Amino acid sequence: MIVHLVDGTYELFRHFYALPSARNHLGEEIAAVRGVMYSIRGLVQDGATHIGVATDHVIESFRNGLWPGYKTGEGIDPALLTQFPILEEGLRAWGLTVWPMVEFEADDALASAAAKAADDPRVEQVVICTPDKDLAQCVRGTRVVQLDRVRKTVRDEAGVVSRFGVPPTSIPDYLALVGDSADGFSGLPGWGPKSAATLLSRYGTVDAIPDDPAEWDVRVPRAAALARTLAEQRDLARLFRTLATLRTDVPVFETVDELEWRGPTSTLPEFRTRLRLDR
Repeated sequence: MIVHLVDGTYELFRHFYALPSARNHLGEEIAAVRGVMYSIRGLVQDGATHIGVATDHVIESFRNGLWPGYKTGEGIDPALLTQFPILEEGLRAWGLTVWPMVEFEADDALASAAAKAADDPRVEQVVICTPDKDLAQCVRGTRVVQLDRVRKTVRDEAGVVSRFGVPPTSIPDYLALVGDSADGFSGLPGWGPKSAATLLSRYGTVDAIPDDPAEWDVRVPRAAALARTLAEQRDLARLFRTLATLRTDVPVFETVDELEWRGPTSTLPEFRTRLRLDR
């Protein structure tokens, strides 16, 4: 079997900004929900049989307690935020497994599900449906891959190395050095994708990079300045790495059999009425 894990938060954001506003007879904004539902239906029509969808039921998570600048729901359009519970209800009505995250993030649920599914010998491949760079750390060979359904591209481990210059296991360290503006942490001053990739491809982690640039056996522009920054802010880099490291211990399912789609539930007709547009 092939297991498909869908980033519901990414899908909702994507459809919210791609589709014109639409409201139902209750006055609820529903355009993005409709878009995601059609998108997931397309996934099933393309042959997906075992599907799990993760959402950020709230934007905040345990990481906000680790770093004050970590992303929050502040500034997000309320018309988008109000569609999360509607989407979760709709996906359940359609018979899908949904993980609405509160303490953790949707990415943590996807990472946990990917790790658990990959351990099942019956699973031929785990497909994480999102282009999110954070999830690149979950890729393993060709067994666990990322699928960008918009661009119709698949990224396996070789693809991660080609894109970022480091293997999946070094992605948290890479993000710790270069930062992740979407998640609200800046990385270390002066460090960019090229310098981070060059050193991490050699040393693997921020801990293993020597303090003395004379000991580096790879050449990097402005090596002295970068080494000084890393030596002074290595603990900050470790904190950023913690923020970027996805949890794999979120309870998601006992067995992948729970992810098998067996058709819509009896609540789907009522939900379809809720999504009907005013005419």
